[in-house]
Amino acid sequence: MQQAPFPLSPSLWAATAAAPPPTDPLQASAQADVLVIGGGYAGLSTALHLAERGVKVVLLEAREIGFGGSGRNGGQVIPGLKYDPDAMLAMFGPERGERLLRFAGATADAVFDLIERHAMDVPHVRNGWIQGAHNPAALRTAHDRAAQWARHGVDAQPLDRAQVARLIGSDKYLGGWVDKRAGAIQPLSYARGLARAALNAGAVLHTETPVTGLKRVDGKWTASTARGPSVVADRVVMCTNAYGGGLWPGLKPSIIDANTFQVATAPLSERLRAGIFPEGHVTSDTRNLLLYFRLDHQGRLLMGGRGPFREPRGDADWAHLERVMVKMFPQVAGTPFEYRWCGRVAITRDYMPHLHEPQPGLLVDIGCQGRGVGLQTSMGRAMAEYVATGDANALPVPLSPIVPFPLYGLRRLYVNAVVTWYRMTDGGV
Repeated sequence: MQQAPFPLSPSLWAATAAAPPPTDPLQASAQADVLVIGGGYAGLSTALHLAERGVKVVLLEAREIGFGGSGRNGGQVIPGLKYDPDAMLAMFGPERGERLLRFAGATADAVFDLIERHAMDVPHVRNGWIQGAHNPAALRTAHDRAAQWARHGVDAQPLDRAQVARLIGSDKYLGGWVDKRAGAIQPLSYARGLARAALNAGAVLHTETPVTGLKRVDGKWTASTARGPSVVADRVVMCTNAYGGGLWPGLKPSIIDANTFQVATAPLSERLRAGIFPEGHVTSDTRNLLLYFRLDHQGRLLMGGRGPFREPRGDADWAHLERVMVKMFPQVAGTPFEYRWCGRVAITRDYMPHLHEPQPGLLVDIGCQGRGVGLQTSMGRAMAEYVATGDANALPVPLSPIVPFPLYGLRRLYVNAVVTWYRMTDGGV
């Protein structure tokens, strides 16, 4: 995600995160077995798992660790993908589909296991995710979704309206389902924890070092940087998500770089906190323009959702979320909003994570679809295994060609049209 171009207070996560480990810009040209581009969850996880294998790895980040989506998301750790188990099996067949289900189902485990194993300074909770249903059709879908995951051994349960109201603190949903594998983290602290773990394992991390070009000569990759020095490596793993820009031809038009907005209140009183997420769940709903909300580790109520495709121009661009929050939770009316932030996310054509290998030795990972914390942590581990061993079965999804969105230059127009349509079909809060 990207910092807004006008003065704002820091994001909630930047204001409350653990200190980052010390890193420096690249000062002199270097060599590595593997170069990782991007200091978010995917890049850091890849660097960590490669370094633990004894691979000489250098990571270059254009800004600071977790500057993009890894430091600006809602902090919800939700396993699975956008598609339900039956759909994934139909899309990929029984063998690969089952492998993908196991991978997707374990993504939350990967996050919480790393936090524990490396004793990371990351506030976290793991009491489950509730998906609230906003209309009768969505309620049927939610209950079917719970049943599908339950058939695969997951502790997933359907919920009625009263159950959802009690566990969330709002009566605006008709019911839903709960996935007890899920939880929440302080997302920027987690990115910084991954960076510290990667450094301790022997990876070399350089921040404030934008990569400006990639070139393959005589079987080696050379990455030029805006600072002047370059890195030569046998392999490159590119993990820039919505921020790859023009670094590789055709990559930017293969995603929609939509904007997502979030607000957070001041810490709630003990009285209010007793009735809002009393058991520590996190929530997102079944709307096409979904809403997602939770309490943070200091008792603030956080809500995220749609925003203008353009960059924000002022606090008014968050006003719709503030209104929605009070409609969803009228008990917080009058509580001041302390934080407003936003950024870019990468949406692929099929709402799946994509892995590309456009040239030998260059692996590109792109697309989170709202599940990036666990997904990209696990993807980094899988990519590290693939790069180290060459075993394509280590990858959860098959390598695919880079395919652009049609009429990419008009994306703002058709995204706005889709948003308008979804707003009408989703109904009011």
